[in-house]
Amino acid sequence: MDHLPSSPAQTPSPPAQAPLPDIPPSLRQAMAELGPRWGTRVQAHVKQMVDGFSEVLRDAPKLGSVRRNLPYGQDPRQCVDVFLPSAPSGALRPVLMFVHGGAFVEGDKDRTGEIYSNVLWYFARHGIVGVNVEFRLAPAHPYPSGTQDIAAAVAWVRQHAAELGADPDRIFLMGHSAGGTHAAHYAYDARFHPADGHGLAGLVVVSGRVRAENSPENPNASRVEAYYGSDRQVMEDGSPVNHVTPAAPPTMIAVAEYENPLIDVHCVELFNTLTRLRRRAPRFVWMAGHNHTSIVAHFNTAEDFLGRQILAFMAAPGY
Repeated sequence: MDHLPSSPAQTPSPPAQAPLPDIPPSLRQAMAELGPRWGTRVQAHVKQMVDGFSEVLRDAPKLGSVRRNLPYGQDPRQCVDVFLPSAPSGALRPVLMFVHGGAFVEGDKDRTGEIYSNVLWYFARHGIVGVNVEFRLAPAHPYPSGTQDIAAAVAWVRQHAAELGADPDRIFLMGHSAGGTHAAHYAYDARFHPADGHGLAGLVVVSGRVRAENSPENPNASRVEAYYGSDRQVMEDGSPVNHVTPAAPPTMIAVAEYENPLIDVHCVELFNTLTRLRRRAPRFVWMAGHNHTSIVAHFNTAEDFLGRQILAFMAAPGY
């Protein structure tokens, strides 16, 4: 086994008893005002939320250590950050791999100094090994590069599980927006699995674009085309919802009240598909008052309903 490259460990500045920051009334008001018109200026609204939550998260506890930019491939973007819990444990820990969004053409695992590390700090604080996944972007790297990168990242985590103190049988994959596309496509499409299967204990789709389409209703249609092209058959081939089978890993789905247009519609399609094939409904969370960005940007604040739902899913993924 290759050994993990050394990287300076980041230790938390707040003490263990530091309180979690509340989402301030001003930011709540901005969420309420932007929500009904979220789809009219998606990129500007995303930036406003990222900036606002980055300010809040500066005071969030960061308990544990992190090793940054560990490569799982040859491209500079094929790398991960690993967040390790601070409390000792005699048992192997579960893993939560997070894949960020960015409409296929932009975005970074470190969009700011706080986002999206906040997601992994949250899970590390709860005793889970967090892995923040970077991947290649379109148009330089079109479909199916994102799926291939997730496959390689999962293989890397499985290979290095012992060094991470992680349980290779409890790897959970979570993706947001375009990251949800790549994560779900890997999880469901057996063409990208190694011989022994997908290697996942569960999948968490958060506001994921699980159906590729370029309709006039979609304000990110041109960005979808940058990754898939405009061929309808290619989009169908790359739509995660089209590859769900009874053998799919246990799945949890979460959407915000105010989504990028059609993302919630397609996530409900995924819910229906899983329900029909499994004969039981998967865990589904609808986040009132939240938008496409705040649904992940709020992790590691005092509001942890979605986090608790994911923790419960990881404890008993079921179906």
